[in-house]
Amino acid sequence: MTMIPEKILNSEHRMPCLGMGTAAYPIAPPEVIESAVLAAIELGYRHFDTASLYQSEEPLGRAISETLKRGLVSSRDELFITTKLWSGHAHPDLVVPALRGSLKALGLDYVDLYLIHFPARQKGKDIGSFELKKEDLLPLDMKGTWQAMEECSRLGLTKSIGVSNFSCKKLSQLLDLATIPPAVNQVELHPVWQQKKLREFCAENGIHVSAFHPLGGSGGGTGTNAVSESDQMKQLAQSKGKTIAQICLRWAYQQGVITIPKSYNKERLKQNMEIFDWELSTEEMQKISMLPQKRLFTLEQLVSEDGPFKSLSDLWDGEI
Repeated sequence: MTMIPEKILNSEHRMPCLGMGTAAYPIAPPEVIESAVLAAIELGYRHFDTASLYQSEEPLGRAISETLKRGLVSSRDELFITTKLWSGHAHPDLVVPALRGSLKALGLDYVDLYLIHFPARQKGKDIGSFELKKEDLLPLDMKGTWQAMEECSRLGLTKSIGVSNFSCKKLSQLLDLATIPPAVNQVELHPVWQQKKLREFCAENGIHVSAFHPLGGSGGGTGTNAVSESDQMKQLAQSKGKTIAQICLRWAYQQGVITIPKSYNKERLKQNMEIFDWELSTEEMQKISMLPQKRLFTLEQLVSEDGPFKSLSDLWDGEI
C-alpha cells in the first residue's frame, strides 16, 4: 500500500498531500460515491474532500462507517475529512449550525478541516444547485463569519479552519482580523492555471494551498480540458511513460501543493497514487511553467452591476 506524504498545517495537524475529491456534476448516485470511497480506502487513501453542496457527505459518512466495521483503518483518527460552509449558510449565526448539520450527515463528531466555500453570502439557506446566482449574492461578512469559524474550532467540531476561492487580497483582509489564521486555501490550480502569486503569498503567510480540479478537467461546466489538450503535456507524459494526470499531480506535489482529484474509477484512483516514487526534472518543471495560463472557472455569471462583484477583476481581485 502506498504511503501518502503529509503536510503539517499551521494548526499543527497533519494533512495528506493527496486526497480524493467527491464533487461531481451532475451529482453522482450515493451508492457510486460510497463504493468509490471504500475502494480508495482499500488503496490507501486517507484524505477525503466533501461539501454540503456536493451532496456527498452522507455516502462518505456511510463509507467511513463501513471502513471502521471492516477494520480497514483502526480508528476514525486515521482519516482526514474536509467539508465546507456553503454560501447560503455563510452568515455568522448559521456557521456553527451548518457544521453540526454536516457532522450529522457524515456521522462524525468532528471534521479535520472546515472551509468557507466561497467569499460571498447567498440569500436563502437552501443548498440548491451548483449554480450560484448573481441576484442572490451578498458581500461576505468576513469578520463575523470568520469569528464563527473560529468558534467551530474552539468547540472541537473541526481541527483546522480555512477558506476556498480566496485571492491574495481577500486572504490579506482575513489575516488582519483573524485570531486563528486560515490553515488552507483551496483553489483552482493546475498546469494551465498555476497561481504563482497566490502560492507565494500563502507560503509567506503559513497557509497551505490545496488544488481542486488539479487535472484541469472539464468538470464544473467549463466545457474544456486545456491540460489534456496541451501538446506539451502530451509530449511530456509520453516521454516519462506516465499519464497526463500523473504529470499534473506530480508537478503540483513538487510545488508543495495538496491535491484532491475526483475520480470514482478504481484504476484511475490507483494511478493517481503512483506519483511519489519518481520526479520531474528541473527542465521538465520549467517546460510546464512556460505553458499559457488561463483560469477555467471564471464564474463570470456572478458579475453584476448591482451585486458584490462588478467585474471579473473585482471577483478575483485582478488574479485572472
